Amino acid sequence: MDTQTREFRAEARFQRVSPQKARLVLDLIKGRGVEEALNTVAFAKKAVAPLVEKVLRSALQNANHLSQEQGLDVDLDNLYVKRAVANEGPRMKRIRPAPMGRAYRYQRRLSHIQIAVAEREHAEHMVHRVEEEPAAGAAPVKHAAKKTAGRKHPAKKAAATTSKKTGPAKKAAAHKPAKKAAKKSAKNAKKK
Repeated sequence: MDTQTREFRAEARFQRVSPQKARLVLDLIKGRGVEEALNTVAFAKKAVAPLVEKVLRSALQNANHLSQEQGLDVDLDNLYVKRAVANEGPRMKRIRPAPMGRAYRYQRRLSHIQIAVAEREHAEHMVHRVEEEPAAGAAPVKHAAKKTAGRKHPAKKAAATTSKKTGPAKKAAAHKPAKKAAKKSAKNAKKK
């Protein structure tokens, strides 16, 4: 049973934002209901968010207008964001002064933002899967016991830290206690 759903779209072309930055906001609203998508965009902390909100509202108004003009039965509360795309537009080549008389080139990226909304299908023949709770007489499901990592012994930690020393530092660390003991014994011998 193939039912076609009409999609309503809006597009903002040649916008002064890179497509990569626009996709960060568009990915947040893909597949969401229109009301939820508008709330998400309203509270997004990105500079492109107001632009995306404007395009989304335009797509919603297109759906409203076309449904009235063509006599379509469209439930605006049942619309969702079917497609949200940011394509790359033309790049503006610019030059920035650089040290020693050179010039560095950079590009100002433009993007074309497209948003399409469509009505969700609620077919009666589709089965919605619901997780069932175990019956009262059924035995509870046993989960595998988690293994915990044992602690290292203090002696192993000390051995691990001393073994990391290499070269002259290791030799000097090994001889320090012996030198101190030799000095103390020499001082004690002089005092007697």
